[in-house]
Amino acid sequence: NSQIPKKKPRGGKLTCEDKKSNQELAKIRVLGEHVNRKLKVFKILSFTYRNRRKRFSLRFNLIAALYNYELRLPQTEFA
Repeated sequence: NSQIPKKKPRGGKLTCEDKKSNQELAKIRVLGEHVNRKLKVFKILSFTYRNRRKRFSLRFNLIAALYNYELRLPQTEFA
């Protein structure tokens, strides 16, 4: 159920429709990549998890909740 971007044909060019669909796909994909990055910052996905396996899902959900909470906060500009 995944979508992959259209590839340029050999010796040809992408149509405008293909370029737009690739851009739309990239906009969606980048959101997931930001979540992956944030979880790697917390080191839960960066290294092998060496604690109790039963607690992995609990910790993973807590970190995801923290990130969701951070996303919901109003963005403030620092001058």
